[in-house]
Amino acid sequence: MKERGGSVEKSPLVVCFGEMLIDFVPTVSGVSLAEAPSFKKAAGGAPANVAVCVAKLEGSSAFIGKVGKDEFGHMLSDMLEENKVDNSGVRFDTDARTALAFITLREDGEREFMFFRHPSADMRLQESELDVNLVKKATIFHYGSISLIEEPCKSTQLAAMRIAKKSGSLLSYDPNLRLPLWPSEDAARKGIMNVWDQADIIKISEEEISFLTEGSNPNDDSVVLNKLFHPNLRLLLVSEGKEGCRYYTKVYS
Repeated sequence: MKERGGSVEKSPLVVCFGEMLIDFVPTVSGVSLAEAPSFKKAAGGAPANVAVCVAKLEGSSAFIGKVGKDEFGHMLSDMLEENKVDNSGVRFDTDARTALAFITLREDGEREFMFFRHPSADMRLQESELDVNLVKKATIFHYGSISLIEEPCKSTQLAAMRIAKKSGSLLSYDPNLRLPLWPSEDAARKGIMNVWDQADIIKISEEEISFLTEGSNPNDDSVVLNKLFHPNLRLLLVSEGKEGCRYYTKVYS
């Protein structure tokens, strides 16, 4: 923290909140999970990936979340540290395992997911385990929607968002839609949109635009601006796969 002109200025820090898990990916491409001859493991979880990417770009980042007190959980926490991500906000659960996900891109281009989290440690992060001081240090507080699906993690994330906002952080939101984890499509749509208006920065995909707007054309600027851009939003990023991305602000779209 630095003091300038009588006010306290934060040192740039991106704090990422949410899930961190092990992805199992087939050793060959273009097959279903059932057809895969074998799998290789990789660190996963969108918020954790963001923290690592920020650090690799020579920024300062931290991760807050929960993993199992097991081999995979310790591996993931160590990988954060190895990548120069502050892992002081990581908690270990003795009663639940680190989440696992089997992921493949089939020959027809469709992604296939199978999750093992019944429940997993990331779903069990309690508000009392939250590193409040770390949240308060965030210049940007980044999160997704997966941790909003189940309690107690849902309430913990909402509390962290309130603390970050009150501390002057920018709130950054990547819904990262994973329908198989939600009870229903309606629950997913409602859960994602319930915190929509709190974010200063939002990143979504074209697929998510269609889902959230119930089938509207994701390439129609008027759809994005009228249905998804809210008055307090500073930046809305739409990822377009290999084409890159496009963005919307209050003065430019």
